[in-house]
Amino acid sequence: MPNWINRLLGGRIDTPDERKNFSGQTLMTLSALGPAQWSGRGYASLVNEGFMRNPVVYRCIRLIAEAATRVPLSVVVDGQAVSEHPLTELLAKPNGRQSGGEMLEAIYAYLQTAGNAYLQAGIVDGAVRAMFVLRPDRMRVVAGADGWPVGYDYTAGGRTMRIGQGSEPVPGVLHVALFHPMDDHYGMGPLQAAQTSLDIHNASAHWNKALLDNAARPSGALVYSAGGGNLSEEQFQRLKSELEENFSGAANAGRPMVLEGGLDWKAIALSPRDMDFIEARNAAARDIALAFGVPPMLLGIPGDNTYANMAEANRALWRQTLVPLVVRVSQELSVWLGPAFEGAKVVPDFDAVEALAEDRAALWERVGNAGFLSDEEKREMVGLRAS
Repeated sequence: MPNWINRLLGGRIDTPDERKNFSGQTLMTLSALGPAQWSGRGYASLVNEGFMRNPVVYRCIRLIAEAATRVPLSVVVDGQAVSEHPLTELLAKPNGRQSGGEMLEAIYAYLQTAGNAYLQAGIVDGAVRAMFVLRPDRMRVVAGADGWPVGYDYTAGGRTMRIGQGSEPVPGVLHVALFHPMDDHYGMGPLQAAQTSLDIHNASAHWNKALLDNAARPSGALVYSAGGGNLSEEQFQRLKSELEENFSGAANAGRPMVLEGGLDWKAIALSPRDMDFIEARNAAARDIALAFGVPPMLLGIPGDNTYANMAEANRALWRQTLVPLVVRVSQELSVWLGPAFEGAKVVPDFDAVEALAEDRAALWERVGNAGFLSDEEKREMVGLRAS
């Protein structure tokens, strides 16, 4: 292929001879789509591209973590909820730097991003005095001879500390992991499932940003038709510099172009098919919300009318996403901390959740109409302490 054609395809036709060769030629270019470019698949890359740069991912994680934290956790001993108990105090103030709400919010957020959440027990004189949330990307499972974890390595600041699981009265680390079909030890978070849609959504954002940055750059072609001749070298360089200096960039947006000397402007607009990336962006946003279990209506994503109103969408969020998540975490805490607190259990109190008030009222009505139950049985079924 001649060198001038190579330079044309690369947008580098600069010399008069090259422009002369180009004059009167008919070119046809064939190009195949290259492979898709995906972001890195490590935890740090997903968090940077997702939580820190994508508003849909950020809102999904914040919505889930903040809403789940609103569910109070009660301590139950022998089937009765108790307000004053060492475990209650530990849940309210797990360590000197965090409140109970901050700790739970971190657990819920780590489960959405990494699929794993880690809690370290602060054991003093054989009693659990504190709990600390550990970053998932700093943890590594240490497997024993049988393949099951015997400890965890925590790496920070260039140093690695091993936390064993043989401590008393509880194992040193609580590892909460969402189901992963291809891994025995580590979980899989919704952010990993949404990574393809995340890349599509981010790519469309970069596209829009590039269009914004080049809003004043002429989108079209200048056609020179003065007697079929060519621009002189001086004319070509002057036209090139004027276009770059006076009609490019956001500062020159809307500035009119005055043409002379046989120049004609042919605008090139995007066809409706070329504009499909807008719908692709919305579809990617819906897929991201789907992976996190958040109704798109709650995020203001257009094109989804699955729910009749916001209240119905909010109830779906609680029923399908938040309630299972809170129940899972509370059960893990109960199994882990129970031996240190004489079998006490951590139970979520959903009565305080306004979004579930309708479900709670329906339960009370059904139980209240059950004439074959005694009053004490009814109270027990709705989660109230027996008289």
